[in-house]
Amino acid sequence: MTSVMWFRRDLRLADNPALCAAADDGPVLPLFVLDPTLWGPAGPSRRAYLGASLRSLDASLRQRQAGLSVVRGDPVRRVVLAAKAVGAESVHVSADFGPYGAERDRRVEEALEEAGIAFVRTGSPYAVDPGTVRNGSGQNFKVFTPFSRRWADHGWPSPLDAPTGVSWLSLDDTGESTTEIPDPDLPAGLELPEAGEAAAHSQWERFLDKVAAYDDDRDRPGVDGTSRMSVHLKYGEVHPRQLLADLSGRTGKGASTYRTDLAWRDFYADVLHARPDSAREYYKPEFAKMPYDRPGKQLEAWAAGRTGYPIVDAGMRQLRATGWMHNRVRMIVASFLVKDLHVEWQHGARHFLHWLVDGDLASNNHGWQWTAGSGTDASPFFRVFNPTTQGQKFDPPGDYVRRWVEELSDPDQVPDPHDPDPDTRDLVGYPPPMVDHKEERREALDRYEKIRG
Repeated sequence: MTSVMWFRRDLRLADNPALCAAADDGPVLPLFVLDPTLWGPAGPSRRAYLGASLRSLDASLRQRQAGLSVVRGDPVRRVVLAAKAVGAESVHVSADFGPYGAERDRRVEEALEEAGIAFVRTGSPYAVDPGTVRNGSGQNFKVFTPFSRRWADHGWPSPLDAPTGVSWLSLDDTGESTTEIPDPDLPAGLELPEAGEAAAHSQWERFLDKVAAYDDDRDRPGVDGTSRMSVHLKYGEVHPRQLLADLSGRTGKGASTYRTDLAWRDFYADVLHARPDSAREYYKPEFAKMPYDRPGKQLEAWAAGRTGYPIVDAGMRQLRATGWMHNRVRMIVASFLVKDLHVEWQHGARHFLHWLVDGDLASNNHGWQWTAGSGTDASPFFRVFNPTTQGQKFDPPGDYVRRWVEELSDPDQVPDPHDPDPDTRDLVGYPPPMVDHKEERREALDRYEKIRG
């Protein structure tokens, strides 16, 4: 029985249950659909990385005397056309639980049913599918800690080997139109990590060698102490169950903390699945009543890394240069935008999704809501990060700031990169703080008082 494997956020051959299910049916057409609805707003980092990841997947298939068939257009039409072109009786996918993806799949499934073709969901991008873990009342969890306990108790299957002996198909043999894998130019100054399944496993192996120190190093942006796996998980170049399997024999605090971070990823996906409106709207609607400032030049200065607060500017410049930002710094810059500049979180979330190569709707937008005080398990609104002391605490030598804020890179000219004095700022051309943190903290708390019960 012929089938289609429609790749989406699972750009790998190993440990891909949907691909294994397709291969069990018989000959397989490997298909990817360039969906204009997703491609348009993706931003330069994700577009370029997706193209590179697709080329890597195509290369892996070619080693197996196959190739990835890529088409462009509305998936409802293009998936049905591809399935018909090869005489497929089924289309296999990893389930998508996002707001757009779930609705898209519903429409594709209806169109396939009309054509007499089955739509088969197997697995998902998560260790535990959203909607699976429930509390004693049968509701989704709204607090992370009890979710994480039930998540760990539920468990996940072991990783699977890549299927072998597959008879691969190609749309090029049918006369159905295909398109080249896109290779968009990157904006000047932007460099992205290597893409693909092999790159994901290489990066993971490097991190495993130092996972024991993860709990101590993960909050230090000047240290290479994080896994950098978020982008590989975003595109499904590796599955979280593979990471969890490799961590299973490790009992140290570093491994335990990393497992918790993977649980957070599943938690935010579960929350978004239960409340799809929270992708754009306040999870706690009372926060929409708070007075906010109109985004303008202050938002522009924040985005450009010209706030005059070194740790904030370092993070924003790292984002623009690499498509990635250290997680501790993500919290600092988010707090600064929402609580020092009084700009609603959605503006920052949109900027992040434009530039982040690992931009994930659930993790990104609920991370922003956490900082804004309006999400699940939210940081209390009155917890306002002081950007100067945060820099001093988590980047004490100033290595991170000096790396990304060129004006502050010379220790002979700038002895204190976290709080340079006015004369030093003038000397090196670095702007003064755009706001007074103490005053804006007080203003943020005054605004918060206006919405409290």
